[in-house]
Amino acid sequence: MSTFDNREKAFENKFAHDQQLDFAVEARLSKLYGLWAAEKLGLDGVDADTYAGTVVEANLEEPGFQDIYRKVRADFDEKGLDISDHVMEVELERILIIAKEQINKS
Repeated sequence: MSTFDNREKAFENKFAHDQQLDFAVEARLSKLYGLWAAEKLGLDGVDADTYAGTVVEANLEEPGFQDIYRKVRADFDEKGLDISDHVMEVELERILIIAKEQINKS
């Protein structure tokens, strides 16, 4: 195998590894964000875990976090909660940092 082939294989492996990490971070963020939203919705225990699962599922609709944001926003609005878009975005950013830290530790 040539040096070029070795480098190409190394780049492919790194890309695949990075993709797996990105997916793991997104899944963790979705769950943590779902648990945060569940608390705001007055859910706890199994109900909170179930709700967080629905947020994880919502994240599979499209790349990025807009799908989970829309889902949680709709649930907050349906429940009549006065939680601003800004608070939701700040919490999403805060949880993203936590999710990255948790995945990098594992």
